[in-house]
Amino acid sequence: MKAIVQRVKSASVNITNENYTKKIGKGLLILLGIKTGDNEEDVFFVADKCCNLRIFEDEEDKMNKSVKDVSGEILIISQFTIYGETSKGNRPSFIEAARPEEAVPLYNKFISRVKENLGEEKVKAGIFGAMMNIELINYGPVTVIVESKKISNK
Repeated sequence: MKAIVQRVKSASVNITNENYTKKIGKGLLILLGIKTGDNEEDVFFVADKCCNLRIFEDEEDKMNKSVKDVSGEILIISQFTIYGETSKGNRPSFIEAARPEEAVPLYNKFISRVKENLGEEKVKAGIFGAMMNIELINYGPVTVIVESKKISNK
């Protein structure tokens, strides 16, 4: 499991044909990729790590506070393209990305785990598999990648 975490002043997701919009203020936008073979252990590791990342400034302008410490919000977006393999050719291969039947339950568990960490009202999410329009105002910019498993030597 891999999360691309961006510190934001605000972010939103819009799905026009679903009449669906979710917005957050200061906090984190998490683009979540789920890989074939990921499990609940991966969910807990990545969700907890994202909620506890100290990437917000303290009183001395040092990155010492987490999204919890600053009463921030989190917007979670499923994004299978994170596992796009681009080493051969020009068209990405998504063979490592988990199929929906495997990924959807883990995506939902991830959302639930983040809500356990921050509280229900602080967490918003996109719709798995939907074509989404994402808007954000990056704060910093600060972007961090959180992975649940070490990359094996091939």
